[in-house]
Amino acid sequence: MTKHDKFKNAAQIAKGKAEEAAGKKLGEPGLELSGKMDQLKGNLKQAGEKVKDAFNK
Repeated sequence: MTKHDKFKNAAQIAKGKAEEAAGKKLGEPGLELSGKMDQLKGNLKQAGEKVKDAFNK
């Protein structure tokens, strides 16, 4: 996994956590759900990169 990909995925996860927290604080279920989806996407991308790394070794 390149450092760039790892950083992008971590940033997406962090953005999702912030959106989820803001959604909870503001009582906006749509924003909260959007944050959860961003976190899920980032985690899936991280897992995919780890699988790629395992096959490239």
